[in-house]
Amino acid sequence: MQKEIQEKCGNILKSLRITNGDKFHLKDIAPGDTAGLDDKAEARALTARAGEWLAAEGEKLYAQDRWSVLIMFQAMDAAGKDGTVKHVLSGMNPQATHVTSFKAPSAEELDHDFLWRCSKSLPERGRIGVFNRSWYEEVLVVRIHEALLQKQKLPKSLISKDIWKERLEDIAAYERYLARNGTVILKFFLHVSKDEQKKRFMERLDEPEKNWKFAPSDIAERAHFDEYMGAYEHAIRATAAPWAPWYVIPADKKWFTRLAVSAAIVKALDDLNLAYPEVAPEQREAFAKARASLEAE
Repeated sequence: MQKEIQEKCGNILKSLRITNGDKFHLKDIAPGDTAGLDDKAEARALTARAGEWLAAEGEKLYAQDRWSVLIMFQAMDAAGKDGTVKHVLSGMNPQATHVTSFKAPSAEELDHDFLWRCSKSLPERGRIGVFNRSWYEEVLVVRIHEALLQKQKLPKSLISKDIWKERLEDIAAYERYLARNGTVILKFFLHVSKDEQKKRFMERLDEPEKNWKFAPSDIAERAHFDEYMGAYEHAIRATAAPWAPWYVIPADKKWFTRLAVSAAIVKALDDLNLAYPEVAPEQREAFAKARASLEAE
């Protein structure tokens, strides 16, 4: 199953996977692109099969208890983060998968370094952790709204013109540290166009069952759309690495977004060559005794 997905999506992922940001430009990836795929039914079927395979591999990951997987989603409002998580990872073992959504930081979180609140939610070995937003908010929303930086109680001498560069350096170093300790890192930027975002906002306003998704602050943030695109490009360029790749996923077509994200996770887990732990000879002897005891009842 994974071979079929990789054969169909391998070339797509090559163009969307960023491991060296030196030559990366966000304008080179169109939000509406589908990499030549136009069969939505086939894409949805592939996404469903990928979900089944991921569920099986997730059991091996949990049983093996060696690797952890951290999946981070960053995007503008209405880009489809929640829906993507739901469709791609819904079949995973809930014991082995945990989703954390990061909102505005609490008073306790503001009393710690900027990585702290995410660090305490990192996945244990054998588990998949999904971050809906992440420490990248500290070089995105805080960069756009610098008044938020003043609330972080940093000594004034540490708030310099280089603070964003320094934070990105810290993030890159921390991700390298995590990778060296057995955490597989996948970072997804769901790249939605401004026109598509407007369309989805209008749907949230027009359809009663979607009203709850809309907040007036969404419009205020939309006014900074171009600034956010610049901040995203800067962050991706500074932190893309082979051990912590970025996937810039065109997000105007939800069916394509979900397939591309599924394929990237399939590739990452397949590369781990996961397997159930082997049973030692002494364990087999214990199993034989247990079987005999049960059969004798």
